[in-house]
Amino acid sequence: MAMHRMLSNPWVLLLGLVFSLSSTQVAAQEFPNKPLRFIVGYSPGSSSDIVSRLLSQKLSERWNQSVVVEQKVGATGLIAYDFVAKSPPDGHIMTLLSGGHPVTAAIMHKLPYDPVKDFGMVTTVIGYPMVILVPQDSPIKSMADLLSKAKAQPGKLSFSSAGIGSLHHLTGEWLSSEAGISMIHVPFKGGAPAMMELLAGRIDVMIETSTFAFGQIRSGKVRGLASTASARSPLMPDLPTLSETLPGLDFSSWLGLAVAPGTPASTVEKINREMQVILQMDDVQKRFAELGGVPIYSTPLQMREKIEREIAIWKKVVDMKKIERQ
Repeated sequence: MAMHRMLSNPWVLLLGLVFSLSSTQVAAQEFPNKPLRFIVGYSPGSSSDIVSRLLSQKLSERWNQSVVVEQKVGATGLIAYDFVAKSPPDGHIMTLLSGGHPVTAAIMHKLPYDPVKDFGMVTTVIGYPMVILVPQDSPIKSMADLLSKAKAQPGKLSFSSAGIGSLHHLTGEWLSSEAGISMIHVPFKGGAPAMMELLAGRIDVMIETSTFAFGQIRSGKVRGLASTASARSPLMPDLPTLSETLPGLDFSSWLGLAVAPGTPASTVEKINREMQVILQMDDVQKRFAELGGVPIYSTPLQMREKIEREIAIWKKVVDMKKIERQ
């Protein structure tokens, strides 16, 4: 009876709600209140790994709190992403989603998580285009040459990717579809083995991220035909964009910070503000430039909308090219 009177008393209910909200706000204000964990789903030395370690160092310095980088490699980032999606919603466990995240959502029949709802989006961090490469001694000197030869010899030219259903693969298929050409897809496990085959003349064209490609172009081993960025990169201004040959065809890959779903908005906002400061640091921008990328800050909503938009784009490519879902 006493319990019934308490539950029916609006003042008691109001006080309980205020106490609950106050507790949540205090917890968020105290964030971070324990060591943080940065979960990396790709191998040591990858762009995701390098950027994760750089951000971890900066966050640790600014918050005077330990930030531990943990590798959970496998299944194109799925193991790491699933771990974060199911972690406690307090902001202390984070990861970098990649431009391959929406691609995986488009190519997979089923994922262990929802690619949008099961993540607390914080901000995009770095953007880097894909680059179309040929050997330095290739008779193909430009994108116009590539398209002309591919149209004259349909199904003869080959292009590499980092695997079936990878961002590299779908970029090649998107290019082929928009240009009205047909090329043979040859999947590899990473950029290094694909580069060896390209230099050996066993594949004609390589599609890679600028984080890998720019260094190879500078070495003189390969020629860059075009990048998929919307504008020429200040890091390599002589490299044309794909849209200069095929107007409207532009895309850049990216890495973006995410935490567990349900993380308090005030905690997400605090991390977002810190990242905005970090991305403006000269040494961070210099390191990003060395990786062939540029800082790209966003709001949590903008990052969420970007992922939703790219999932729709890649699903269209998968359906149009009749690529078998995994």
